[in-house]
Amino acid sequence: MFKLLFSFLVALQTPTVEGTWFNIDDETGIKKSEITLFIEEGKLYGRIDRLLLPEDQGKTCSNCSGKDKDQPIEGLIIVKGLNKNGSDWTDGDITDPGNGKSYDCIIKLDDANTLNVRGYLGFSFLGRTQIWQRKR
Repeated sequence: MFKLLFSFLVALQTPTVEGTWFNIDDETGIKKSEITLFIEEGKLYGRIDRLLLPEDQGKTCSNCSGKDKDQPIEGLIIVKGLNKNGSDWTDGDITDPGNGKSYDCIIKLDDANTLNVRGYLGFSFLGRTQIWQRKR
């Protein structure tokens, strides 16, 4: 009985963006990295934990600026300071370690295992969305 009640309560829980996600290349559909999203002091952050493609192993963020310049991409915080806004996370930024540029960012759950990550400059309709899949 307890096991059934526990399963029911778990099913009622609202899914969270926190956890480990696979970044999926929006052009090739290939998993490129594992990113852990976490909340710190009420804000959402994301760290690249592992690069999955052999050709990316050991790369640094040579095009980044500031303290991220020339840092290893594995371990780099790329999602920074997003605030909860209804069901979305907004008002922060995301860095593309490939080109070193930072973009405004909106993150929202499509479902418990699918995340929409939109990077844009100025207006959200001027950007691109990547789909991330939860690591299970």
